[in-house]
Amino acid sequence: MYGEESKAKSRANWLRKTLNQANRDYYGHDAPVLLDSEYDVFFQELIGIEKLHPDLITQDSPTQRVGSSPLSSFETVSHLSPMLSLNNATDEDDIKNFDRRTRDALNNEGEISYFAEPKFDGLAVSLRYVDKVLDQAITRGDGSAGELVTSNIRTVKSIPLTLGDEAPKALEVRGEVVMMKRDFNDLNNRQSVAGEKLFANPRNAAAGSLRQLDSKITATRKLSFFAYSLEFEEGGSVRSESQLEMSIRLKKLGFRTSSFSEVVQGTSGIQSFFNRTQSLRSKLDYEIDGVVYKVNKIDDQLALGFLARAPRYAVAYKFPPQEALTQLIDIEVQVGRTGAITPVARLAPIHVGGVVVTNATLHNEDEIDRKQIKIGDVVVVRRAGDVIPEVVRPILERRTEVRTFNMPRVCPECNGPITKEVGESVYRCVAGIKCRAQRAQSIWHFCSRKAMNIDGVGEKLIDQLVETRLVESFADLYRLKVNEVSQLERMGKKSAENLCEAVLTSRKTTLGRFIYAMGIRNVGEQTARELARHFILLNPLMEASEDDLIQVPDVGPIVAKSVFDYFRDEFHIEVVQDLLDLGVTLKPERDMKESDILDGKSFVLTGTLSRFSRDEAKQLIQMRGGLVMSSISKNINYLVYGEKAGSKLKKANALGLKILKEQEFIELMEMDDEQ
Repeated sequence: MYGEESKAKSRANWLRKTLNQANRDYYGHDAPVLLDSEYDVFFQELIGIEKLHPDLITQDSPTQRVGSSPLSSFETVSHLSPMLSLNNATDEDDIKNFDRRTRDALNNEGEISYFAEPKFDGLAVSLRYVDKVLDQAITRGDGSAGELVTSNIRTVKSIPLTLGDEAPKALEVRGEVVMMKRDFNDLNNRQSVAGEKLFANPRNAAAGSLRQLDSKITATRKLSFFAYSLEFEEGGSVRSESQLEMSIRLKKLGFRTSSFSEVVQGTSGIQSFFNRTQSLRSKLDYEIDGVVYKVNKIDDQLALGFLARAPRYAVAYKFPPQEALTQLIDIEVQVGRTGAITPVARLAPIHVGGVVVTNATLHNEDEIDRKQIKIGDVVVVRRAGDVIPEVVRPILERRTEVRTFNMPRVCPECNGPITKEVGESVYRCVAGIKCRAQRAQSIWHFCSRKAMNIDGVGEKLIDQLVETRLVESFADLYRLKVNEVSQLERMGKKSAENLCEAVLTSRKTTLGRFIYAMGIRNVGEQTARELARHFILLNPLMEASEDDLIQVPDVGPIVAKSVFDYFRDEFHIEVVQDLLDLGVTLKPERDMKESDILDGKSFVLTGTLSRFSRDEAKQLIQMRGGLVMSSISKNINYLVYGEKAGSKLKKANALGLKILKEQEFIELMEMDDEQ
């Protein structure tokens, strides 16, 4: 392929330049531009050219060195021995070749024992201890020298500052600094609240945190350390005979090691452990990108020795890349069960994370604009674990003919209007049950405990009722027949009878529950109850103008418009009338009140109460004429709090609101009973 000297030279120069820049971006600036999978392909290509044309090998070739130069912001310190990288394997053939070379070099015709452990996706660090005290911490850097980050490493709680009596006078431990998934999520949440840039992944977060010039910043970010090798010991009486013994010794010295490691036999053991690790990958607390296999016997490791950039006794068996490049062919929209309109990327098929990906979520229109994604772009697609694939970013350098995506102005399922309310990023179809995509969700809401409270109706059953078209509106529930329902999957005659009986029982309800059951946009349980109390009967509510509706407590212009529009829709009017004709009767909400002692008083509940559930406490307040609100404001009369009360309690104190412990709340309720 590269038989012509000039072409080979030109290509080699480009590859060296690209790979060296990628190393600087990755190791020096913690801002990778090139995908790992692309880097590996380019690196192997450069090796191939240099094998064919040895005269093209230069001193600055990445094949002749381990990494990139460290930044000048930190003091540079030489390693006692090079921190080498590992050769990669990407499939079973690579593993078989590695095993064959190892057996040939050791003159071993049997199975080799390998120590297997996860390949951590973090930042390699060397720790030096003198007189059993942490003396220096050095990043990998270019493999020969790295950055002195001792002050920052001291903030990592999983790294011992001093070692026990069993430790030798001096030693060097190497391992990986990582950020746990939960800590990564917490950090990005804090970054988001502060309006700061989010980290792309835990590896970048760990690297960026460890390389802070101010160690106080590092201390605020939870980093972890996993040790994987003892490189040097002075004055020690114990010599590890195997990699397994070394791992056990590291743990005894006080270092954290991977609990998910073991000794395996031959290529079958390697592949079996690899498959098992890959299946558990998403469940681990930390990110990994493969498995590291080392010849278990230390004497065999010494006999095998090293290549220029990697040991002969070890290999990194990489997982299929979780990021890949492909073309975004088109953007379509899908309607969710709640009416949310979600753009979906249609992609040229690509293998990502071991599966073929053809679609990926784009979340919403704002996200598309923020990422500058256009139809026709070459894009980075990510799939981590079982997460739905997503488009990460476009490769702007490869952009040619593209077109801009525009959100449709009508629902693709029902041709109804879609809206995006102020402060929201998601467009929604507002047709509710009229929209087939939302029908099942609307009916489930109608049947739920706080709405019509139809016992024994789950989401799977509702899906069946909608798919078979037995139910296409709320009223159809009251037309169900036992013989029809009994034909459904997992529904015998008795279950069908119970369902039909529960439906009939639900016909007697309150006006507030009925309003809530309709699923009117922006109308929650509390607002529905307030509407019922204000209008008393259904007809006045249905005939109310927007001005009339605004007179209801806590009903603003947005809610008023939602209610007004709902009862001006012919379909909704027909459904309501249908329900009434089928025997649904509505008691006025005021019948539910036991007294007026809390009339006009507003409450907020927070924390865990010992005597009541949140709903029970809410009901007690409402039956005495009070209102239960969700958020704290100066207009709230009482905050009732229990255990693990959070920010609402602090805000209430700051506003000088009346604060009731649970016992004080009980006493307030009992005052009514005494009257």
